[in-house]
Amino acid sequence: MQLSSKLLPTLNGNIQLRLPEKVLQFGTGVLLRGLPDYFIDKANKAGLFNGRVVVVKSTGKGATDAFAEQDGLYTLCIRGIEQGRKVEEHILNAAISRVLSASAEWPAILQCAENEALEIVISNTTEVGISLTDDDINAAPPASFPGKLLAFLYRRYQHFNGSADKGMIIIPTELIPDNGKKLKDIVLELASRNGLQEAFKNWLLSACHFCNSLVDRIVPGALPPQEQQAMEQLLGYEDRLMIMAEAYRLWAIETADETVRQRLGFAEADSGVVIAPDINVFRELKLRLLNGTHTLSCGLACLAGFDTVRAAMEDEDMAAWIAGLMLQEMVPAITDIYITETAATQFAQAVLDRFRNPHIAHQWLSITMQYTSKMKMRNVPVLLRHYQRSQEPPVWMAQGFAAYLLFMRSERTADGQYKGIANGKEYTIQDDHAAWYHEQWKRLEPAVLVKEVLGNTALWGTDLTALKGFARAVTGALSALLHDGAKRVIKDPDPVRKSV
Repeated sequence: MQLSSKLLPTLNGNIQLRLPEKVLQFGTGVLLRGLPDYFIDKANKAGLFNGRVVVVKSTGKGATDAFAEQDGLYTLCIRGIEQGRKVEEHILNAAISRVLSASAEWPAILQCAENEALEIVISNTTEVGISLTDDDINAAPPASFPGKLLAFLYRRYQHFNGSADKGMIIIPTELIPDNGKKLKDIVLELASRNGLQEAFKNWLLSACHFCNSLVDRIVPGALPPQEQQAMEQLLGYEDRLMIMAEAYRLWAIETADETVRQRLGFAEADSGVVIAPDINVFRELKLRLLNGTHTLSCGLACLAGFDTVRAAMEDEDMAAWIAGLMLQEMVPAITDIYITETAATQFAQAVLDRFRNPHIAHQWLSITMQYTSKMKMRNVPVLLRHYQRSQEPPVWMAQGFAAYLLFMRSERTADGQYKGIANGKEYTIQDDHAAWYHEQWKRLEPAVLVKEVLGNTALWGTDLTALKGFARAVTGALSALLHDGAKRVIKDPDPVRKSV
């Protein structure tokens, strides 16, 4: 039998469907269903929020049929490791009240603006979604997400005669810095381009709150077919909307407004929701310790023959190398007056748990895409901060950088692609600087290549050869990789590594 509200009497759980719609959500994607909707459902079951989500499906992909057939209900399977312990949980989520198609049901979406209970707008329309285009808000519907949002807010302003207490809290979750501020600026510009009155723009500024936010949870989506079948057999129903998420969850929302904090009642249900006047600390931790560790490790892991992060963490030596990099070098480098050593260490330990998750198959090769720009953005600032504290070259960072250089060694194919080889397997280098590295490897000896690359200020924004001992450490690591292989470098009994 397919999951629907008809099954609720036979299922366990404090499921309440007769709650007002308090959230308008742009996007049906798994990230929204696995994170914000998870928090809202949890809060509803605890009696802390008491509101459901009406979802706007903006794209032409997929259909709303499954949501209608299942009355918005779906199963969220949480699988992972938390504080070293295995977590397996399945939750029947009832946060979504209905899903409306922007192309087919635009009048119904605008009618939601007239709902007094509605307070919050959430979005995840991909990074491209928050961009300025010439958009007509009188179209049905407007083409862009900001256009749709502006049309909705204008209808609400008109219906409630500009009442100050009917403004909305808008929380975009798109993965761009200052997403709330950027969305606000675009909406205001669109209001001007559409000739909307100054009084409305003042209402946007004074009555509505655009909050920057940061989301962090891996939500792979549908389970593999065999696991899906086994889970449905266990639960006793079929679920076309079932998804999986890791145990770790974070939704950091930036606001200093106490009224906004009170209206975000779902935050009280789970420590994964953080409301703070400044969320840059959380962005920095994620960028440096999660993304940065991925970037410094991916080349070495690929060269050593590990396909996935999970496989690397199952190898004792590689797991120790990753832990050493993060805990011994990166945590001390990013600790400052804003990030305490305790907070950084706790976050790092949570990241290691996430890397060990046996249910997530994150490909190392996918992390190497645009390797150079990632290294510049994520790791060079940490390297520079390391040298503000110590003049000793960082062992793990140097090895990670050397592995990056060797990974970028390639042959050019007839169709213009750049291919590297590791452990007898060919891989494609997807990096804007692949051609440049191809030429450097063709004409330079490794030691000279290291100096050429590290001294290239166009790549890094600074001369990395000026860092005491770093070029020497990278050269030594590259030599070891070339002569002994990646697995030997990972296993190298360096005195520093023995302390990990």
